[in-house]
Amino acid sequence: MSDAAAKPSGVQLTAERMYQIIVSPVVTEKATRLNELSQVTFRVALDATKPEIKAAVQKLFSVEVEAVNTVVMKGKTKRFRGREGKRSDWKKAVVKLRAGQTIDLTTGLA
Repeated sequence: MSDAAAKPSGVQLTAERMYQIIVSPVVTEKATRLNELSQVTFRVALDATKPEIKAAVQKLFSVEVEAVNTVVMKGKTKRFRGREGKRSDWKKAVVKLRAGQTIDLTTGLA
């Protein structure tokens, strides 16, 4: 276990890629309840991997990430003026932070 703690994450990201990965925070009732349990929910790029999401959150927000869970939210079929259309698919990531760490989503990034 100590080897994994000492080993740095092998993902190298540019600042541009980090901002492409983290699209926006998800602000819903469920996400707000998860925030109290040190879990933050983000809308992320569809092609983003868990290691990339972890590295981007750690560097952008200066926090330690324990785990990342992702789910692809399928776009709903909707009608607009009688024609059927489909919303885009998007990916949601729930990031679990180390105990005692938080991300304040109200301040934003510089």
